[in-house]
Amino acid sequence: MKFNTKAIHGGQDNIDPAYDAVMPPIYQTSTYRQSSPGEHKGYAYSRSGNPTRTALEKAIASLENGKQGLAFASGLAAIDAVMKLLKPGDEVISTNDLYGGTYRLFNRIFKSFGIKFHFIGFSDVSKIESYVNENTKMIWTETPTNPLMHIIDIAAVADLSKKYNLKLIVDNTFATAYLQQPLDLGADIVMHSATKYLGGHSDVVMGTLVVKDDELADKLYFIQNASGGIAGPMDSFLVLRGLKTLHLRMQRHCENGRVLAEYLAQHPQVENVYWPGFASHPNHDIAKKQMKDFGGMVSFTTQGNKQGDAVKFLENLKVFTLAESLGGVESLAGHPASMTHASIPKEEREKIGVVDSLIRLSVGIEDEEDLRMDLKQALEA
Repeated sequence: MKFNTKAIHGGQDNIDPAYDAVMPPIYQTSTYRQSSPGEHKGYAYSRSGNPTRTALEKAIASLENGKQGLAFASGLAAIDAVMKLLKPGDEVISTNDLYGGTYRLFNRIFKSFGIKFHFIGFSDVSKIESYVNENTKMIWTETPTNPLMHIIDIAAVADLSKKYNLKLIVDNTFATAYLQQPLDLGADIVMHSATKYLGGHSDVVMGTLVVKDDELADKLYFIQNASGGIAGPMDSFLVLRGLKTLHLRMQRHCENGRVLAEYLAQHPQVENVYWPGFASHPNHDIAKKQMKDFGGMVSFTTQGNKQGDAVKFLENLKVFTLAESLGGVESLAGHPASMTHASIPKEEREKIGVVDSLIRLSVGIEDEEDLRMDLKQALEA
């Protein structure tokens, strides 16, 4: 089954045995009748399992070519579950350009539980290897990274992880399974903030994990059930609905992203544009190798590295909305230094290039000319 068909039908066999509804019903229930103690139709309590959530988990597993999907109350709840695979004394090697909430969870929560994190650049795989020791258990990466759009060679990092028997987790939020499928490239776990492109309409908060290994799936399901950070049935329904147009939306996000990246690159008031579709991008060849297209996320800096200029630009946008998050049908703009990445200390942010003049765009699916003209008038302002 091809991707576009799987987005609509994948994992959705026998979704409503009662009435053959085309869409999975919303099972808005906390508990289920048992015919005898311990005897039921597969569901006993909705923390442990809910038919609507199961339908979503099967659908996202199908899109990522995995065996098991798990849906959580947020992306960070999903990451939290992965970190609970570790124990005090374990070490994690993570990319240094990553979502600020992930950094905060690692550095402010799990570090205090005795887990050590190394935040480094992943462009040179041999550098990653130099940090591996007997305590290393996991490699965590995003690609494209947030917000500087670095591309990580998933297959190369997967080879390294297998060499040392490490778990490789790839945050696939920016690309989605439409653009790349990390499990096929050797990753052990794929994570999504389903709040973003999977839901696609800025009306839900959710996270998902997908794995191929049955033993690992069982461990994560135990954590999901025991810790309780599950996705509710209504949210599961909304993301299921979003998945059915993921391929169409991502195609348009990519088309509009290309137009705006190229426009910004030639604008005299723009200094740097971060978008992996440029031949000049340092990881462009890797992006071409492992991605179907280059996505709808574009970051750039204004000339002179002044936060005031970036703020003024953002305040003058008319079609783009100044807001947290990304991946919705509407175009959003943000200031990573004071918004999504504010939890990272300023000197750490600036070391990797998250400077005060950096602006991150989530390019929506509106008319490309309206979006381009909006950027033009805001830059001129």
